Amino acid sequence: MEKQYPVYTLKNECNDCYKCIRECHIKAIRIQNGSASVINDKCIACGHCVTICPAGAKRVRSDIDVVKAYMLAGKKVYVSLAPSWAGVYNISKEKMVAVLKKLGFTGVSETALGAQEVSIETAKMLNEGSAGLYISSACPVIDDYIRLYKPEFAKNITPVASPALTHCGLLKDMLGKDIKVVFIGPCVAKKNEADSHPDLMAAALTFDELNYWIKEEFIDIDNIEVDETCQFEPESAYEGALYPIEGGMNETIKQVGIDKNDVTFISVSSIKDFDSALTNINPEKIENKIFVEALACSGGCINGPCLSSEKSRILITSDIYAKTQYRNPVPKEARKVVSQEYIPAPVEKVEYPIEKVVKALKKISKHSEEDELNCSGCGYASCREFVNALISGDAEPSQCVSYMRKIAVRKAAAMLRCMPSAVVIVDSNMEIVEANDSFEHMFLSEEMYEIFSSRQDGLAGASIERIVPYSELFKSALETGKDIHQEHYAVENKLYDISIFTIEDGELVGAVISDVTKSELDRSKIAQKAREVITKNISTVQEIASLLGEHMVETELLLNSIAEGFNTNISEDKK
Repeated sequence: MEKQYPVYTLKNECNDCYKCIRECHIKAIRIQNGSASVINDKCIACGHCVTICPAGAKRVRSDIDVVKAYMLAGKKVYVSLAPSWAGVYNISKEKMVAVLKKLGFTGVSETALGAQEVSIETAKMLNEGSAGLYISSACPVIDDYIRLYKPEFAKNITPVASPALTHCGLLKDMLGKDIKVVFIGPCVAKKNEADSHPDLMAAALTFDELNYWIKEEFIDIDNIEVDETCQFEPESAYEGALYPIEGGMNETIKQVGIDKNDVTFISVSSIKDFDSALTNINPEKIENKIFVEALACSGGCINGPCLSSEKSRILITSDIYAKTQYRNPVPKEARKVVSQEYIPAPVEKVEYPIEKVVKALKKISKHSEEDELNCSGCGYASCREFVNALISGDAEPSQCVSYMRKIAVRKAAAMLRCMPSAVVIVDSNMEIVEANDSFEHMFLSEEMYEIFSSRQDGLAGASIERIVPYSELFKSALETGKDIHQEHYAVENKLYDISIFTIEDGELVGAVISDVTKSELDRSKIAQKAREVITKNISTVQEIASLLGEHMVETELLLNSIAEGFNTNISEDKK
């Protein structure tokens, strides 16, 4: 069975707000049937959509059951613990190890050990390499972003695996090839690394998953027992613990030993800033060595999407620095190097013929350049970008706010025009916001109707008090917020059925008004005719009863009761 992608959507929770599209730098989101889903082939698993989704519809795949399965199978499962743990958890390393062993892990080691090996190897490359652009390989999100969206820079990524994968390789060399190594940290993209390198990394868990698992097992962290075995294996890390902080990798490379005048170190964090940093740069024309420590999360891994901490990032940074130890000197040769080539896999950019683009624009009522508002309400930067997604099947017309507004206005206008009853909407200033033709015909004189019907906005802005003789009903509805229903409301020689309802409390009310004068007159005439017929019928029946003799009195009483009942119903209808 194909493994689920690390980021997915709970469709029933998605509120079609399009925030994930607006926030996704690479637009790796598809809208279908009003629900946003991740386009796996385009996604780089940065996890940003998970953190910003207001409905919590974007989720990260849980791999806890995968790890438990390894344990149940009797495998030795070791933890590669991300260095950001030191800032997230306010506990000693001994307690951290004790908690993880309580969950069933064989041992715990720090990913920072792998980071140290990567720094040593990178320093060697920089010392021995020629002038040019060097981009760190430490962040899997950045690596995939380059491969998919900046493939021309793939050759500039240092050809060494990430600290996590390097650490996995180091542990297997030291503790045995058959062990399973599980990464635990704040990163979603590590799940992609585990999926693509199962020989090194068996699985990847987030800090969110770890916290959930701890609660599931009812582990009391504060009172957990610690013994002499609760130590990091095979040893504690040193300067590699700085990797989750922006600039941390550069600092560790410098400690290895670099000709500082020969290499320019630059730190860039966030996809947007990294994208901007690569704009208008030609690596072939660079005359010195430039090393770019590139991280996808703003500020570094301490801002990872699954950090699971409400602590200030300043405090997290401070705690990491406080707990970091330094070696002097730092070895010049790495104990473990996992080489990796970053092969370009560019996402195809389809350029659609202008005829298709124009046709798609017309579908959302964009008939000229003036209609292209580029408001970004759909989630895309421009109407043309949105239309390209529309043609490719990654977007729906309903995402266009201005288009949907036009449809709503047209539908509302059509409904108002077709209603036989008078409809009017009044604001808190007792001024008409909207009124249909039936309202104008019902309450305007011929002269006034000609004046207002020629206006583009019709009765909009006119005072309701000057048009209808019962404006106090509108004022009451606005003040109380209660709906008002009046049947057979008499005004001069007219009768109206009036229903006034609140649209916005104290701001807008609407009314549906029917002139029932004619129908009531017709009913009165019918009732009069009915009474005449009943009288004649009673007279006839009485004559028949007198001829028949008995039961005459009972028959008359019965007929009279029927007649009275009918008259009573008519009288009630008139009220």
